[in-house]
Amino acid sequence: MTRRLAVVAKKVGVSEATVSRVLNGKPGVSEATRQAVLSALDVLGYERPTQLRGERARLVGLVLPELQNPIFPAFAEVIGGALAQLGLTPVLCTQTRGGVSEADYVTLLLHQQVSGVVFAGGLYAQADAPHDHYRQLAERNIPVVLVNAAIEHLGFPAVSCDDAVAVEQAWRHLSSLGHERIGLVLGPGDHVPSARKLAAARAVAGEVLDEHVARAMFSIEGGHAAATRLIERGVTGFICASDPLALGVVRAARRKGLDVPGQVSVVGYDDSALMNCTEPPLTTVRQPIEAMGKAVVELLNAQISGSAVAPEELLFEPELVVRGSTGQAPRD
Repeated sequence: MTRRLAVVAKKVGVSEATVSRVLNGKPGVSEATRQAVLSALDVLGYERPTQLRGERARLVGLVLPELQNPIFPAFAEVIGGALAQLGLTPVLCTQTRGGVSEADYVTLLLHQQVSGVVFAGGLYAQADAPHDHYRQLAERNIPVVLVNAAIEHLGFPAVSCDDAVAVEQAWRHLSSLGHERIGLVLGPGDHVPSARKLAAARAVAGEVLDEHVARAMFSIEGGHAAATRLIERGVTGFICASDPLALGVVRAARRKGLDVPGQVSVVGYDDSALMNCTEPPLTTVRQPIEAMGKAVVELLNAQISGSAVAPEELLFEPELVVRGSTGQAPRD
């Protein structure tokens, strides 16, 4: 117990006596200090005293599918900073292949009695994935906000970039450059944002041949494999569902001896870090990460404060950023 007092006191920057007063429920401690001590207990992995376990911790789970795609660390930075300004501590939960699953993380977060959970790029976007852990959060009335499009009927508010507008911008850009054989490199068939992108492409183009649509895992390798198939089918303009997919397309084109953008044009999605430093710099559709992240935290904090938040989706406008990976279509 003495060691625990010392560790928590050092973490918060208060005396051991102050920590003891909080743990024993004694007066003479400000609410801010009290919450800081309780948060420190949670962060350090110590059990709260029995009489304090009914309260939710000032912790917020931030569940991400990976950190290799720079868009997810970017969201984590914005959301984490906004949470900290409200006195909430983000707990980063990153999935790894063969490691802790999203459902496992939810169990751990519930054990820590978190105040809320933010999901970005999770299983909520895949119709065929398991969703029982989301229902578990809903049944316990845990505040939740989702980043980007989700399947229907989960009942959580979401903050999304408008997939339809993103594809319209990219398609019109490639069309203006003379590209007639435009292909899409998307995520799995049950992935909601990818389905929205495909629907938008069909709306703006009138028709998109199935042979010009390729599905892939969200990685450079996935983009490379998908692009190899589409290049063989004569596609010259590529619209991709993520920047790593787009980089995979560039790599596939070069492996086939094709010039980017001389013979193949590529548009990514996200405008994640360093896309202006690639060779060539990547034309992409930018998600407004700063505005979206702040909206996520506002919605979450409103729920934590007891306000009713409608399970609606806030759509944010993307922006086409034209760089060096797109150019005039090659002449046959």
